[in-house]
Amino acid sequence: MIKFSVIATLIIVAISPLTSYANELQVDYKTFYSHVRKLSGEDTQALQFAFGFMNIHTNQLCTINEARISTQKVQMPITVTPENRFTIPKEKALRLADAKVILNLEEANNICDISVQLETKPEYIKTQYPESELQFLYEQYQAFFNEMGSFMSFMMPQVNGLTIQFEDKTLNRALSNGMRIQDGLLTLAPEDFKMIDRINLPEAPLRITAKTTKS
Repeated sequence: MIKFSVIATLIIVAISPLTSYANELQVDYKTFYSHVRKLSGEDTQALQFAFGFMNIHTNQLCTINEARISTQKVQMPITVTPENRFTIPKEKALRLADAKVILNLEEANNICDISVQLETKPEYIKTQYPESELQFLYEQYQAFFNEMGSFMSFMMPQVNGLTIQFEDKTLNRALSNGMRIQDGLLTLAPEDFKMIDRINLPEAPLRITAKTTKS
């Protein structure tokens, strides 16, 4: 069974064929394409989907030793982050070519389920954010969730801010504007944007995601 989990409580459910050989896992490229094609407009240009495989016993990401996109003519290496997540190019030609995403996993394939995470692109990760950029990122998430909610509103959460996540989960730090990083997380509500001119962070965050509540 494939379980899709997205930070910010966004759940996208889909069924797609998985084929495994020893510790090699083959997934149809169209499984990933069905997600990345949703981020095609300027109103979501700052967002990306990051994929991984979650260990169903530990709820930790399975270790990916190597990953590539494979067609009959081309083998394209995929960069895997230290966190064991990766992104996929949005190429209709790969979908038409019936491409496969082939991964070599450390763990047994039958305990690793696909995990889908919506987050900001790397170019929007830095140590300083003016109010205008925070508002921009917030509106990007609003646009995505609103678009998805137009045909599945009964299960979509409401965006009510941003969550800035740091790699160090023990990070606790008071910021100069009175806000505080707690256990590696800084959460911002829309009203916070108007109260600050700029946020200076002690280090670049790991990612920025939407802060949501169930509708």
